[in-house]
This record gives sequence, C-alpha cells and structure tokens, in this order.
Amino acid sequence: MKLETRNPKLETLEMQIAQVVPCTEAEGPGKRFAVWFQGCPLRCPGCCNPEFLPFKGGQTKTIDEMATWMERTRDEQGIEGITLLGGEPFAHARASVALAQAAKELGLSVMVFSGYMLEGLRAKPEPEVAELIHLTDMLVDGPYDRDNPDNERRWIGSTNQRIHFLTERYRFDEQWRKKNTLEIRVIGREISVNGFPAKDAVGLWKGWARKKPLPVSPPVPNHDSRGADAK
Repeated sequence: MKLETRNPKLETLEMQIAQVVPCTEAEGPGKRFAVWFQGCPLRCPGCCNPEFLPFKGGQTKTIDEMATWMERTRDEQGIEGITLLGGEPFAHARASVALAQAAKELGLSVMVFSGYMLEGLRAKPEPEVAELIHLTDMLVDGPYDRDNPDNERRWIGSTNQRIHFLTERYRFDEQWRKKNTLEIRVIGREISVNGFPAKDAVGLWKGWARKKPLPVSPPVPNHDSRGADAK
C-alpha cells in the first residue's frame, strides 16, 4: 500500500507489536483496529497485560504492513478508528505517530491509552510525543489502579483514569455508560481475550495465555479401518 502523503522513508519503519485485534468493540467507540505494543517502562500493580511489559518479544511489523492491514479491515469490516494500547504507546512514539498518520489518511479516528498523565506527556521534549498528542482524538491517561475498577465508564479500567477528547470528533455520550465488554475469540486452536478485565472473568483473563492452543481430543476408537477424525 502506498498512501499518497506518507513519507517513503517511513514505509519500512519497524515496530514491536504484542497483539492486534483487527476489529473489536471492546477497545473504544465503534468498531476499532486495536494495536498493543510490546514494551512498557511502567509497572502498574495488577497490570492487565503483564506479558506485554518486556521490550523484547512480540512480532516485528513495518508501518506499510500495518497500514495495508488497517485499510483492508476498514473496507471489509467497516472500522471507524484505531486504538493504540500496550505496553505503552508513548514509549513507542515514533511508531505510534506513523500508525496514527496512516489511520488519519484512511479517514479513521485515533484513540490512545497511556499510563502517563497528559500534563507529563506535554512536558516531554521528544517531538514525536507532541505529534502523537496532536494526532489523537481521544486519550485515556493515568496508571491502571486495580483497587479502584471503573464500573461507570465503558472502556475505562480504573476510576483515576481520565478521558481527554482532544478533537471535536467524539464526546462523552450515552455509549460510554453502557456495560463493559470482554471479547473471547477462538480461531482454529488459539484463544485470544481482550476487553475489560471484569472480576467475574478473572479465571479467563489471568488463567489463559494471550494466545493458548486448545486441547486436542484423543481419537475415538472405530472399527472402520480408515480411522476416525478427532474433533
């Protein structure tokens, strides 16, 4: 894919991605393309994604691969935006900016979850941090506090976290008051989980790996000499 306004030098920009859910309704308003970065310098107690904290791991993707994937998902599934999570998106600011720019060129909105406070981000000297803030429509800031889960605002983990509507594209409306969502997908022999870490789903959230193979049933004895399929 070649977006007209993309800097050709960025087409091969690489980033470490922990997980992608191409179409989800559990990570912000509408259908969204959610990207979790691999690596976070913060260590919030009870982090929902502890396996995403190390900067080593995940998969290496280029911005061109990700932009092509976003465009295909927009055309096939009607997503309205992307959501950047982590890990910590602002610890991957250059890659986050490239993704946000590609999303905007595709007519998509940008939502970012950060463990940093907006005031602290605005004080950082890196130009990429300021650029990401500029490209963001919605920012949820502040560290996750496991002792104060938010049961009033959809998509928000704890009551201390704030929602900043940085453009006119979104506002706090009735959809933010709906029940939170936990999505579980079974694709082949893999299970993936994303969304709000509800207390009644702790066994699912903490007990499974982010992608864990399903158990294989033993073959059922059969007198047919051709054998039997194990389902």
